[in-house]
Amino acid sequence: MIKNLVKQTGAGLRVLLVFTVLLGVVYPLGVWAVSRIPGLHDNAEGALVTANGQVVGSSLIGIDPVPADPARDPYFHTRPSATGDPSVSGGSNKGGFNPDLVAAVEERKAAIAQREGVSPDAVPTDAVTASGSGLDPTISVAYADLQVPRVARNTGLTEDRVRQLVEANTTGHGIGVPGVNVLELNLAVQSAGAH
Repeated sequence: MIKNLVKQTGAGLRVLLVFTVLLGVVYPLGVWAVSRIPGLHDNAEGALVTANGQVVGSSLIGIDPVPADPARDPYFHTRPSATGDPSVSGGSNKGGFNPDLVAAVEERKAAIAQREGVSPDAVPTDAVTASGSGLDPTISVAYADLQVPRVARNTGLTEDRVRQLVEANTTGHGIGVPGVNVLELNLAVQSAGAH
């Protein structure tokens, strides 16, 4: 009986050792090696965006910029985060008729309408509804267009120039719906305003 117990314990320890080496060393090294294949490296590193040699964000994660002076806000803004905290990802899990969600959407609509100087009816849906993760990097062309006059006014660029930058940063998003990457657009606006 003791001999059988020792035999089983030895077999269990060997299996533990083999799987520790396979899953704790070989597999992670294999994943890392695959991530070094040309064409995969940028995505494996988080699709980092650099400006002036410094990492300024990721093209895959939308973080709403916070202006130093809200009265002179030069930034395009992303969709809102359901959590209210950009470091936390997740949706609200509230249905379309949930009174708290309806109130939050109306509050966001009023705030954006005031910031952009338009009627609340002119605010696009994606400006007031959070994405599933709350970290969507893109906005609709309609939401970008709504922000053009404010961005132009606060950066000193012409509206036509800002619209050109929006168009240059508009790509097929997801299943082909046009979207504008907010981080890349803000960097383009900043670069254009520096000249």
